[in-house]
Amino acid sequence: MKYYILFGPPGAGKGTQAGAISAKYNLKHISTGELLRAEIAAGTELGKQAKDLIEAGKLVPDSVVEGMIESTFNNNKNVAGFLLDGFPRTLGQAADLDEMLARRGEKVNAVISIMIKDETIKNRLQHRAQIEGRADDANEETIKNRIVTYHNQTEPLITYYKNAGKYHEVDGECGDIEDVRKEMFRVFKGIDRKFLERVPGASGST
Repeated sequence: MKYYILFGPPGAGKGTQAGAISAKYNLKHISTGELLRAEIAAGTELGKQAKDLIEAGKLVPDSVVEGMIESTFNNNKNVAGFLLDGFPRTLGQAADLDEMLARRGEKVNAVISIMIKDETIKNRLQHRAQIEGRADDANEETIKNRIVTYHNQTEPLITYYKNAGKYHEVDGECGDIEDVRKEMFRVFKGIDRKFLERVPGASGST
């Protein structure tokens, strides 16, 4: 089983690219935000915990999110691997993920990072707010805080995964969505060609 992490700042286009990558390589896309909503809707024990915390205005702790991720690993046997989007966000979460996978006799295989400049983050989040009506993306102070949080808490993961020899970077401003997608497929092909050749259709043209 393969475990990939889709990394990058807010507005980098992770969610936009995840579907195509997951479909091409038979990966289960795990978005932490979608996981929370699905567990709450299903009324699972983890979902109830998350719902109670959210309704109380509290952050969902790492242990609950990690429990949902491990549950998804356990309940999806007919995939070639997983594509994590939105997790890990901190060095602590990265260490927890390593421990979780080690218990399974597995490891993170690669991190694919979509990188964009801070000004692009701001512009994209504001544009997304207009399209999707997301008030949190429209507020300039909120955007500024999200960028600062990314640099302070999430960006250190770059060094963490570089030191592990697992970090691969894609220029998220190399062109339009299709251009970025082609570059991501190119990077994937260079990560583990033997695995990709075993996935039907994955070794063909993009």
